[in-house]
Amino acid sequence: MTQDIRIPELTPAAGRFSIQWAASRRNAHRARTAAAGQLRAWGLPHEAAAHIVAELTANAVTHGRVPGRDFRLTLVASATVLRIEVADARGDRLPVAAREADDAAESGRGLLLVAALADRWGVTSGPSPTKTVWAELDLPPSCADPALTS
Repeated sequence: MTQDIRIPELTPAAGRFSIQWAASRRNAHRARTAAAGQLRAWGLPHEAAAHIVAELTANAVTHGRVPGRDFRLTLVASATVLRIEVADARGDRLPVAAREADDAAESGRGLLLVAALADRWGVTSGPSPTKTVWAELDLPPSCADPALTS
């Protein structure tokens, strides 16, 4: 059995956490759990961020999956902003802007949730063949931690 978890890159002074996962539904769930744990360790609000991580990682393993390629979750916290990034290997498949989902559809609401929870979100292409879907949450002044500087 191969190990599908990599050692996370963690630099607490910079407020950066990054981990690469094999593209599977199980690892999308693990990414959410790891993100929530890291945000708690930083003393930051984690509920909205965990939902965003869940949606972006689910999209990465569903729509951005290339067999044998991984996805990467990165959290970057400053004193004022938490940035969530999920990179996958399908740069040719850009997400469609959040729009109203068909009431009968069983999927298609993920980016609506991201748009509702995040203060900003978008997509960055590259380096080829990847793309990164990102979302930012403005942090309340009470979260300003001197250890989380940009």
